[in-house]
Amino acid sequence: MIYIDGRIVPKEEAFVSVYDHGLLYGDGIFEGIRIYSGTVFRLKEHIDRLYEGARVVMLQIPLSPEEMEKAVLDTVAASGKENGYIRLVVTRGKGDLGISPATCPKPSVIIIVDDIQLYPKEYYEKGIRVITAAIRRNTVDSLDPRVKSLNYLNNILAKMQAQQAGCLEAVMLDRHGYVTECTGDNIFIVKQGCLITPPVTRGALDGITRRTVIELAETGGIPVREGDIALFDLYTADECFLTGTGAEMIPVTEIDGRTVGDGRPGPVTFRLREMFRKEIA
Repeated sequence: MIYIDGRIVPKEEAFVSVYDHGLLYGDGIFEGIRIYSGTVFRLKEHIDRLYEGARVVMLQIPLSPEEMEKAVLDTVAASGKENGYIRLVVTRGKGDLGISPATCPKPSVIIIVDDIQLYPKEYYEKGIRVITAAIRRNTVDSLDPRVKSLNYLNNILAKMQAQQAGCLEAVMLDRHGYVTECTGDNIFIVKQGCLITPPVTRGALDGITRRTVIELAETGGIPVREGDIALFDLYTADECFLTGTGAEMIPVTEIDGRTVGDGRPGPVTFRLREMFRKEIA
């Protein structure tokens, strides 16, 4: 079931205008949210992040945060899904040909409730291979990646490089050569028992799952910090894993042909994953 501007309809009846600036120019924002056992995971945090992004790009969402939360919950209820994925999209709306947002009188709100599986199940036990992409991450002084915008071409080009290399993901560096994130996931490494992830000011999304893992690590007594990660640090890490709404937590066991640790998901990764599973149960 799909919510479009106040109506909940089957996906066969869900349409947007070809003049919508989200389609024409990628002018809009979105959130990916999970449903676990009938509960929407950290909905308020996702809604807060959506409205923060809207403020940055001067997009006036036609619903209050409380109304948006209700719209999400109503759409989930209409779908009947106990477990699934929500894609919440706000576009600039229908306008004229031309990039000016002034021609778009009202933003459009779309809420999709469906299923998602980004990685085969076996990779959660044995880990995945990744490469570093030649495509650099958009810089924070042009469009801060903390705005979860509809324009994902930067990520898509890096994803294509990963696929051409026979990998499922690619690490994206900033213009100075520091790790930011992957094409659709945040990244963590473990070095001498300490959990490290790039700061959002390097060009990483302030991921909700990323926040959750940091909180779990702090609660569990695992040292954790945000810090710059160079390729040297990736290549010499004891453990590595990715986090994301769709991916949840998935280990990385090879980076650019270099084995991570002993080639198997490590003890910190496994411990955090078990804590995460309890969190979403």
